Amino acid sequence: MRRLYKLTALLSTITLAACGGSTTAITAPPGVTRTDCGSVSIAVNPWVGYEANVAVVSYLLKQELGCTVVEKDLTEDASWEGLASGDVDVILENWGHDDLKKTYIDDKKVAVEQGLTGNKGVIGWYVPPWLAEEHPDIVKWKNLNDYAELFRTSKSGGKGQLLGGDPSFVTNDAALIKNLKLDYSVVYAGSEDALIAAFKKAEAKKEPLIGYFYTPQWLLSEVKLVHIPLPLYKPGCDADPKTVACDYQPYDLDKIARKQFVDSSSPAADLVKNFTWTNDDQNQVARDITVKKMSRDEAAKRWLDGHRPDWQKWLPAR
Repeated sequence: MRRLYKLTALLSTITLAACGGSTTAITAPPGVTRTDCGSVSIAVNPWVGYEANVAVVSYLLKQELGCTVVEKDLTEDASWEGLASGDVDVILENWGHDDLKKTYIDDKKVAVEQGLTGNKGVIGWYVPPWLAEEHPDIVKWKNLNDYAELFRTSKSGGKGQLLGGDPSFVTNDAALIKNLKLDYSVVYAGSEDALIAAFKKAEAKKEPLIGYFYTPQWLLSEVKLVHIPLPLYKPGCDADPKTVACDYQPYDLDKIARKQFVDSSSPAADLVKNFTWTNDDQNQVARDITVKKMSRDEAAKRWLDGHRPDWQKWLPAR
C-alpha cells in the first residue's frame, strides 16, 4: 500500500510538471547536485496554528520524501537565531519581523524568504460576543476608558485589564495603551492555551474580558470574538515601538529558511517553498490537535487524505 501511494504521488507530480502546474523546483547552484533529503530541522513556535503547519509539512517530509525531521520548540526570536547558528533550517510561519529580516537576510545573509504560506494574519483587541451585544459602543476604542472599571482585576493595578497571551508573541499593547491614553494595563495569560481558555470562560459565564487575539485561530469558528478596531494602520505607523498609536499591521504570513539549507538543493526545500494553504485549512488541523486531541501525525493525515490534489502540487519535481 505504501509503495502504491508513493508511486501515485510521483505520477501526479510528473503530470503536474508536464502540464505547467504550480510546482516550483529550486535549481541547484553551479557545482551543487540535488541531494537526498537527510535531516530537516523545523522551528515550532508556541501557537497551535503554527503547529498545524508543522504537522502537515513534517508528515509529508517523512512519508513522501523520506526525510528525518527534527522539531524544535522555540520562540520567534530564538528561531531566527537558530537559522544563524545552523540549528534551524525552516521557520514555517513568520509574522512580519522586518527587523529580523534585515538582520538575518539583508545583513548577515544567513536566511532567505521562501514565499507566502497563504495565511492572512490579523492581530488585535477582542471582546467576547455577549459583551459586544450588551454594550454595543464598547467596540469603539475611544469608549474603552468608560469601561475600564468593568475590566479591573486583582492583577491589573487598579486599571482595566487587557489580557495578553504568551509574552513572546508580537505585541504593541503596552505602547498602544500609553499612546492612546487608555486606563488599562497588560496582564499576560502566559500561553495561547490560557488565552483561549479565558475567552471561552468569559463567553460561557458572561464575564467581562478584553484581550489580545488573532486569526488564523480555530477558536473563532466556535466563539465569534468581536474585534475592536484601533486607529487605522498605515505603513510605517508602527515603525517606532515607543510612539505607535495605530492598529496592528495585517500580515501575509511567510516562510523563512536557512540559506545553506536552500542552497544544498534538498528536496525538502522545494516542498517548503511550495507549501501554501488557507486559514480554514490551518484551523481544521489546529482544531483537531487541540479539541480532538489528535497527534500531529493523525491530524495531518486526516487533512491530507481529504486534500490530495492540493498537497501533490507541493511535492518537488523528481
